[in-house]
Amino acid sequence: MTVELSARRRRVQDGVGESPRRPDGPAKARGEYEFSSDLVADDALWGATLRSPHARARISRLDVTPAHAVPGVLAVLTAEDVPGLSHYGLEVADQPVFASKEVNHWGEPLAVVAAVDPETAHRAVAAIEVEYEVLEPRVDPEEADRLDEVFRRVRIRRGDPELRGEVVVEGYYELGMQDQAPLGTESGIAIPDGAGGVDLHAPSQWIHEDRRQVSACLGLSPDQVRVHPAGVGGAFGGREDLTLQVHLCMLALRTGRPVRMSYDRQESFAAHVHRHPARMWYRHEADRAGHLVRVEARLLLDGGAYTSASPAVTANASYFAVGPYRCPSVQVDGVTVRTNNPPCGAMRGFGAVQACFGHEAQMDRLAEALDMDPVAIRMVNALGPGDVLPTSGQPIDGSLPVAEVLATVAALPLPGPPTDDDVGSLPGGTGLAAPAAVVRRGIGYAVGIKNLAFSEGKDDYAEARVVLTSRGAEVHTAAAELGQGVILVAGQIARTTLGMERVEVRLSHTSQIGSAGRSSASRQTQMTGGAVQQAARLVLEEALRRTGGTELCDAGVLRDGELLVSLEELCAEGPIDVHTTFRHPPTEKPDQDGQGRLHAGYAVAAHRAVVDVDPELGVVRVVRVDTAQDAGKLIHPDSARGQVVGGILQGVGLAVMEELVLDRGRVVNAGFTDYLIPTFADAPDVEVVFLEEGDPWGPFGAKGVAESPTVSSTAAVVAAIRDATGISLHRAPVRPQDIVQDLLDVVT
Repeated sequence: MTVELSARRRRVQDGVGESPRRPDGPAKARGEYEFSSDLVADDALWGATLRSPHARARISRLDVTPAHAVPGVLAVLTAEDVPGLSHYGLEVADQPVFASKEVNHWGEPLAVVAAVDPETAHRAVAAIEVEYEVLEPRVDPEEADRLDEVFRRVRIRRGDPELRGEVVVEGYYELGMQDQAPLGTESGIAIPDGAGGVDLHAPSQWIHEDRRQVSACLGLSPDQVRVHPAGVGGAFGGREDLTLQVHLCMLALRTGRPVRMSYDRQESFAAHVHRHPARMWYRHEADRAGHLVRVEARLLLDGGAYTSASPAVTANASYFAVGPYRCPSVQVDGVTVRTNNPPCGAMRGFGAVQACFGHEAQMDRLAEALDMDPVAIRMVNALGPGDVLPTSGQPIDGSLPVAEVLATVAALPLPGPPTDDDVGSLPGGTGLAAPAAVVRRGIGYAVGIKNLAFSEGKDDYAEARVVLTSRGAEVHTAAAELGQGVILVAGQIARTTLGMERVEVRLSHTSQIGSAGRSSASRQTQMTGGAVQQAARLVLEEALRRTGGTELCDAGVLRDGELLVSLEELCAEGPIDVHTTFRHPPTEKPDQDGQGRLHAGYAVAAHRAVVDVDPELGVVRVVRVDTAQDAGKLIHPDSARGQVVGGILQGVGLAVMEELVLDRGRVVNAGFTDYLIPTFADAPDVEVVFLEEGDPWGPFGAKGVAESPTVSSTAAVVAAIRDATGISLHRAPVRPQDIVQDLLDVVT
């Protein structure tokens, strides 16, 4: 029996389009929620890690004997103790569990210790004797490129290479290394099961991928390693790679006791991946009306010591190097190189953020060269349904409201001019405030585009299970809840599909259900949401088939509005249990010119930033960042708005303050004292407008919304600073000296 659900769908409380309270919200607000650092077990030991102080060195001697001699130490492990594969990695297993002969980046682990308490563990780590032969680190990505130390090259060629425009602008742009800066550091607990296996509780964006890598390094079968969802204190891409997972499990299996570990802030900066810094060269050519004719770009990203997600980041940066604009002739060369700088990997909007900074600066330069309004030149070139992506030739066959988001954000009211009435709102605040008459105001626009879900022929899928019992419906998923709200949307989708309100979402570990895929690439709402909708639809069909009813509710099955069968009667012989796997429309690998149907879908957002600049001190106040965003169909409007505001704050951070500073590969500002992130005092006013056009394959037309706000907000803020100062700023974050020095140069 096939049931046409759309004809019977009725409004359900806390369903799609509403904003129910988060189930974990009250506990988090009261400080009672268990994050991974809060997990405990009887008789647990503590782990600590020995890390390299050098970016590159040979290990001449490693003597752990003194650590064994520290009272209270139960285990000291090095590379010689790894029972399985000695290396791991997301896409390429090139990262060692422990360095053995050489260290390739600052902070690389050499050994771990388990002891009765954290203080003893750290004393034991300090007792380990290491002698290094320090080597010259390779820290220049251009040198690495010349030496062909490359993780991936992407070559894109499309259209007639002889096409030329009447107006040409060229530019060079840089983005610094940004950290995900999660408020919760890496932490967790591993508990041996007494039968050779282990249960691992640690922050993760993909527990099944963690299990694959951990079990391989432990030399165990996957079913001997159970990875559990754990409370995550922030992720943004930084929880995709392993950090302490293998170490915890090795210590637990060696000692036969639970082992806890929690990094301090400096160690967290050393242990997890960061956003790839980028150097980008662009050449845009257009006709006199502003239509793009040809775009050439070379993108150089620094991947650090190990592969991590660099291949995917290289692809995204390259495929979106032109932005959401039509262009008949394109030449893009993207490369990510291996250096001895800290490893880089996924961070919110990965790849698209770097490219957007370059292509949007170029669009402003082109507008200036043509004496056009910056909004107008973007509107002239805006992609839409039926167009093709200029870097892959892929047709846009879903919604893509580029012109609409831009027009919407441009029409929003602007804030009033700066005044001396509120000194705290001026650049520098109460401490360094210039009078309003000195302050220069600027307005900047940027539009970003990014793919949704996995691309380039990857088998992207998510599993979900929906069970209807006499008590209501249960949704089982292994999707990683990072605070983004997948636990919310899964329940809302199930409620609306089933037509009932009694729905509970249960996050399962790796031995209870198959993979939901990674909580990244803006994919969970569409992928896990799609799997939940698919499973719930089949549950509903089975319930109606059994009873001959027409709809389901909390009481049972209805026919023509009357109760026909109660849930107890329906499930008397057992629950209705459906387990499904959902896949998005197929994609394919690129050909030799980077062409093909590479992506499952896209999302776009436009940002308008308003800044005030104190030209004498170079201090910037981001006054306002407004956005209009392509959202498909909003499942949980409040959660989506929260994602957008948070994403904008990360974009503001990259624009004006966030950068890991390196000295010969070593991070010199590994702490929140020196690595600055926006606080409430730095937060701009934000207006968020969602455009709900619907997506062809997302549940109820939904699209992922979490990455788009970060993709173009940085570019918009820097564009506004350029507008305020008249300086051709080519680098982010913009530092006070960048503004003051350039203005001094202009004066002199």
